Amino acid sequence: MILEHAVLPVVPGREAAFEAAFAEAKPLIASRPGFVDLRLSRSLETPNEYLLLVHWQSVEAHEQGFRGSPEYERWRELLHGFYEPFPVVEHFAPVHSA
Repeated sequence: MILEHAVLPVVPGREAAFEAAFAEAKPLIASRPGFVDLRLSRSLETPNEYLLLVHWQSVEAHEQGFRGSPEYERWRELLHGFYEPFPVVEHFAPVHSA
């Protein structure tokens, strides 16, 4: 299992609209093969920044499966207009856990 990590810098003043759009977009990603779970958290220090963590069964499930799907096109329509600058997405493999 891998962990997708993205810090989402939302345009200030658009946080409530982003959270509403994310609620609409969440079922799109959750329905994809290889999706395990996700967590969206909001920064306390920088309230317009969010941390998105998504567990996938593999990088391919995310990169080819989700990003190559019609669901991703709708995800983009709903969410990508909120980011400034556009977020960097990285994948992590477990090393230690408790």
